[in-house]
Amino acid sequence: MLGQNGTGKTTFIRLLAGLLKADGGKGVPELNVSYKPQKISPKFKGTVRMLFIKKIKAAFLNPQFQTDVVKPLSIDGIIDQEVTHLSGGELQRVAIILALGQPADIYLIDEPSAYLDSEQRIIAAKVIKRFIVHFKRTAFIVEHDFIMATYLADRVVVYEGKPSVHAVANTPQSLLSGMNKFLASLEITFRRDPTNFRPRINKMDSQMDQEQKSSGNYFFLEQ
Repeated sequence: MLGQNGTGKTTFIRLLAGLLKADGGKGVPELNVSYKPQKISPKFKGTVRMLFIKKIKAAFLNPQFQTDVVKPLSIDGIIDQEVTHLSGGELQRVAIILALGQPADIYLIDEPSAYLDSEQRIIAAKVIKRFIVHFKRTAFIVEHDFIMATYLADRVVVYEGKPSVHAVANTPQSLLSGMNKFLASLEITFRRDPTNFRPRINKMDSQMDQEQKSSGNYFFLEQ
């Protein structure tokens, strides 16, 4: 889910999580969800290991979960540290593991890239997507990091409108059409780096930027 701050992405996630009531008495279906909030407040008195054993013991002790989720997120170095002493990036990785370790039909993950460096973001995106695909679940993910969003998404919901005043969520679209719509609203074009295939922003008004805008292809210029 992509859009400016204040267009309703986190509100939608919180509605699905059952933390907010819909306006006008409208009902939201009760769903079996696991929710990772946008802001993480470390209140647990104990180590990371103790937290995992308390909250997600079955998953944490599962060898497949260890291989697919825990080890790639490099938790070994902080497993016996106090949760209240963790940095923002460490807390984020712990929170992602906690969210994925909860049995659910729908995973609601709000800004998993926050506080992570560029390499950690790519690893986290791959971990989340592999987990969701492997277990055939659904995930709604709010993300501001465009590169991480491209790794995560197979469908894109673009939010647009006036932040905090009136905004709408568009119908889910394919990755290509959704990213095109989002980038067009920002007047930014991306190309694919020929060496590592990661998205790269074109310089404003450069030849490639102008060519992609004229063809309506804001995401990747097809070769």
